[in-house]
Amino acid sequence: MKERADFADFAELYLRQTIQIIEWIQTTDSLYCIYNMINIIKQIKSDNGRLFIIGMGGGAGHASHAANDFRKLCGIEAYAVADNVSELTARANDEGLDTIFIGWLRVSHLNDKDGLFIFSVGGGNIEKNVSMAIVNAIDLAKERKAKIVGIVGRDGGYTGVKADACLIIPDFDKRYVTPYTEGMQAVFWHMIVSSPELQENKTKW
Repeated sequence: MKERADFADFAELYLRQTIQIIEWIQTTDSLYCIYNMINIIKQIKSDNGRLFIIGMGGGAGHASHAANDFRKLCGIEAYAVADNVSELTARANDEGLDTIFIGWLRVSHLNDKDGLFIFSVGGGNIEKNVSMAIVNAIDLAKERKAKIVGIVGRDGGYTGVKADACLIIPDFDKRYVTPYTEGMQAVFWHMIVSSPELQENKTKW
């Protein structure tokens, strides 16, 4: 019974903090950030540009799911860059992990009509040498004048500084930064693809 009570305490904490995160986003400028992201993606679609979605770890899984949603629901040409495992691992093996996204984006001729959508907990950090593949992809996108949007955690990292619009999920409890960030990423990209400005096809259910 103690284990059940302990779980009940944990569940209450986890759900309460999830609600706090959502309420915080509702009562700050974060909603305007989401609105800006939607308008940027709408412009990419209008320009017949492409949306390249990147992430590492859980962010890579989100990228795959989100690419499907942007393509199927919004009619946007979107790609999850990490989905080609053969190319990804070949680049990591031959050229280094830090190159896995920029090599892919160069071959795809990333340009000023396109956009980069980033899912990351830390957002990339040069000083700590963390998620440098994301940092390098951002630099390439800047160089080629592609738009950059993202949903990240903590203080936003490199993505938070460099993106044209970036939603930062607050870290109210540092023990659960990753699950809260990744959970909220799913909530808010689904909000974006469901927005009247972008969605053009209905969901099946």
